[in-house]
Amino acid sequence: MVSRIAVIGAGPSGLAALRAFASAGEPVPELVCFEKQGDWGGLWNYTWRTGLDEFGEPVHGSMYRFLWSNGPKECLEFADYGFEEHFGRPIPSYPPRAVLHDYIKGRVEKSGVRGNIRFRSPVRHVAYDTQSGSFDVTVKDLVGDRVYTERFDNVIVASGHFSTPNMPEFPGLELFPGRVLHAHDFRDANEFAGKDVLLVGSSYSAEDIGSQCFKYGAKSIIFSYRSRPLGFAWPEGFEERPLLTHVQGKTAYFKDGSSRSVDAIVMCTGYLHHFPFLDDSLRLKTNNRLWPLGLYKGVFWQDNPKLIYIGMQDQFFTFNMFDAQAWYARDVLLGRIALPDAAARAADIAAWRVREEAVQNAFDGIDFQADYVKDLLAATDYPAFDVDEVVRLFKEWEDHKRDGIMTYRDRSYPSTLTGTMAPVHHTKWLEALDDSLATFLAVDKAA
Repeated sequence: MVSRIAVIGAGPSGLAALRAFASAGEPVPELVCFEKQGDWGGLWNYTWRTGLDEFGEPVHGSMYRFLWSNGPKECLEFADYGFEEHFGRPIPSYPPRAVLHDYIKGRVEKSGVRGNIRFRSPVRHVAYDTQSGSFDVTVKDLVGDRVYTERFDNVIVASGHFSTPNMPEFPGLELFPGRVLHAHDFRDANEFAGKDVLLVGSSYSAEDIGSQCFKYGAKSIIFSYRSRPLGFAWPEGFEERPLLTHVQGKTAYFKDGSSRSVDAIVMCTGYLHHFPFLDDSLRLKTNNRLWPLGLYKGVFWQDNPKLIYIGMQDQFFTFNMFDAQAWYARDVLLGRIALPDAAARAADIAAWRVREEAVQNAFDGIDFQADYVKDLLAATDYPAFDVDEVVRLFKEWEDHKRDGIMTYRDRSYPSTLTGTMAPVHHTKWLEALDDSLATFLAVDKAA
């Protein structure tokens, strides 16, 4: 009988777990959520801090000022709590960070789960005791300055994988006279106004940080890619070049023999799945993939299914996929779904990996993840939402980005829950320099 469950992290994945149990409609085990930050929301919290926080802890957040959703909100809408319910009316399809954070908080505030969370409480160590069949979770109370250990029947790891930078090394960086930073420490595009900025990487973060810097007045943006360029129709002031090889003074040299003088270098080189608080026998070791190995249904640790991971995949689907994972995990822990034996779990994991290996492009990846979400939803009572319509919107979004990388955020999409078409935002994204919740929600620019 499960009596206590530890949830590590109060971001969208951990909050999905708390919400899932709150909606179970029957008595549930005690849930204790440990969150290192002072508020819930995970990466959707913004802090000016980089490096270490006021307690000497590594700063978790990778959020920067002026971030707007880079995908339609209609593709991430909670099936049990829509944007129209939260805001009382339809809102545009591409909200800034503060608006999405408000939406995330709205659902869990309504659920009444804040009392389950211990803030300023980073988990230091998780170990499994084979004799008792339970976990010992060691936690630091940062405010009280004490370390303590409690015992749990299950542990849900929901600490995310976009907070530990993957930081490469290039010869000459130690003598570069400008700013060198990872996207994790990027906070304000105004810092780079009038500067020539080199972004190393061809990921979503490079695409978005480059767009932000351009929007707020950077002189030029140079993307340096390892395998292939982003390939969008960038406006004047953008360049794409092969991988950086070395730096000499302010001059960056690239694999094709070209060079360019730059003022700042931002490493948009991704993040590590990093769980130093877990015993090695419990630790997921993977790069960023649609199907990490070792997780049955992408959730249950194969070697010990009492350990659960939520939100560890590379992502097209986000909030509603975390919900699907959380509802499935809940139903296993409540005895509504029986896990198969180890051999059957291993076969299922291998079959999904074979399917993932066949993914050739973004559209294939969207279809793959949609099938995964459908597989989870079919087993639970998570409120129905139109996964196929989400797929259609994702593919339309990809096309709109190709049509105009600087204008795609001006588009509108229908809600998959209500069918309501989102209104057009009162200000074009390139001209919307104020990303506050009040300004975004104003009915018109004058308001």
